[in-house]
Amino acid sequence: MSDLAKETEFFIFLIECYAEAKGRPAGDVLQEWDAHGITQEIYDNYEMYHSERIENAFEDIDSLLATGRHAW
Repeated sequence: MSDLAKETEFFIFLIECYAEAKGRPAGDVLQEWDAHGITQEIYDNYEMYHSERIENAFEDIDSLLATGRHAW
């Protein structure tokens, strides 16, 4: 499996988990991320997000949505 495949697989996992935690459909979450221009930023943070607790990723995503900046 290539790194790209791992990143893509994790991104799908992340968006599904985030959507479930927020009680929203994954498609709506993706549209929100796209509207805020943060989808690629989230995808590109594979190294950070996959090595920490999923809740840390959620916190960072919430910060990106609210402020346009990472939580840390």
